[in-house]
Amino acid sequence: MRPFTTAMLLGAGCLSGCMRVGPDFQPQHEAWSEHWSSASINQVTQQTAEPDLRQWWLIFGDQNLEHLIAVADANNGDLKIAGLRVIEARAQLGIALAGRYPQVQQVNADVLASARKRSDGFDPRSGAYLQYGAGFSVGWELDFWGRFARAIESADAAFFAAQANRDATLVLLHAQIADTYFALRTAEARLRIARENAQLQKRSYEITEKLFKSGETDELDLQQAKTQYLGTLSSIPDLESQIELSRHGLSVLTGQPPGPLPELDVQPGKEGVVPLVDRAVLQNVPADLLLRRPDVRAAEYQMAAQSALIGVAKADFYPSVSLLGSLSWSASSLAGSPNTLGIAIGPSVTWNVLDHGRITNNVRVQDARLQQLTVAYQNTVREAAREADDAATALIAALQRETILNDAQAAARRSLTLANTIYREGYSDFQRVLDAQRALFTQQDAYIVNRSNAVGSLVALYKSLGGGWYTEQSLVDDATRKQMRQRTDWGDLLDDASAPSSAAARPQGASP
Repeated sequence: MRPFTTAMLLGAGCLSGCMRVGPDFQPQHEAWSEHWSSASINQVTQQTAEPDLRQWWLIFGDQNLEHLIAVADANNGDLKIAGLRVIEARAQLGIALAGRYPQVQQVNADVLASARKRSDGFDPRSGAYLQYGAGFSVGWELDFWGRFARAIESADAAFFAAQANRDATLVLLHAQIADTYFALRTAEARLRIARENAQLQKRSYEITEKLFKSGETDELDLQQAKTQYLGTLSSIPDLESQIELSRHGLSVLTGQPPGPLPELDVQPGKEGVVPLVDRAVLQNVPADLLLRRPDVRAAEYQMAAQSALIGVAKADFYPSVSLLGSLSWSASSLAGSPNTLGIAIGPSVTWNVLDHGRITNNVRVQDARLQQLTVAYQNTVREAAREADDAATALIAALQRETILNDAQAAARRSLTLANTIYREGYSDFQRVLDAQRALFTQQDAYIVNRSNAVGSLVALYKSLGGGWYTEQSLVDDATRKQMRQRTDWGDLLDDASAPSSAAARPQGASP
């Protein structure tokens, strides 16, 4: 019996290692995505080694922005949740890996007290005895059809998808920090322009008021000057509000309550400065960067996980072969009662032959879900390409307007000088001065807004190509790790979460 059992075990091990039902996952890349290129992107990008796309914000040379991003990496709530989801997925993978070992393990023990019955009741002293026993049973379903292997494959892909989702959270977070930071700087620049123009218009208003009181001009000039001054003055509270709202946004993104932001004072002199960078620095061609986007990688890993679940469902078509074993011992306190030891071992076959319809439709359900994820993946890639092309197109337009608007604000400033001169000399009415003041304010504000659009488009381009997924922070910070250890035995799982993140590779073939 023993040689037969040994041979059966070896045969089962060989079969379980080489047979997997269900499809092996193959990436579903569309032909265009492998060689995708865009004239707009090529126009506003250059390939160089520095700075790394993972830390694209270094291109601005702004220590305030760099410090804000570092603080956000350490404290942002969404990023912490994404890191914890990676740990959760790792624990789920551990559950799947447990399928390699015996699935049924049971230990039992019992003690029974008995007494002989008399006519007036039980007498513990007359023939009372104890009966006790213990047993251990184990059941091991052999993985003939790859059910557990496919489950491990699915959990493994889900684990990498969680890592890619955390990288996607980093990409989004860094882009939001940069957008909000430069929105703050834009509002500061616009506020400065509004105050300067309001001060200029206030002087004109005061002059016309004096002239009106002295009878040298009519009330129309006075009211027009006052209207223009007050209109410009009314824009200041709105801009001040935008600054405060941007500060609040940065506070939340960096994991702090609304309040003072010392991170904005790391590098003085950046108040109201909106940079202009006319090129995005890339280390690879756009097609490769597109497929390496964290959300694209996550979508592909989700496909791989679902593909493996088809194999799990198909395994139900075939018989389940298990090895069962039990060891039991029993004894009694009765004199002369023997102790018994029992051992049982043997195979067990279970086959749900009457559930063919349920199993068939479950396979269909899993396959339909895979096809949905395939279409979702293809949509994600197309949307990523559109986002990148849109950002590059918007950046080109902003760069083209940069020179035009700069010349326009210079012309408006010169027009105001000339209008003031000819008005003082009596060659024109005051309306031309008011028109020139209005044009100067409009052009200066438009110039700053366009610069803001340019930097926003550059940030969007980096984000659309998946840049910014790197951080030096671990998946779980020390304080959270300590708190979790106090509640639960995590073994070395949280120790693995103390290393900095790195982008996971794209799944290839059947083993992502």
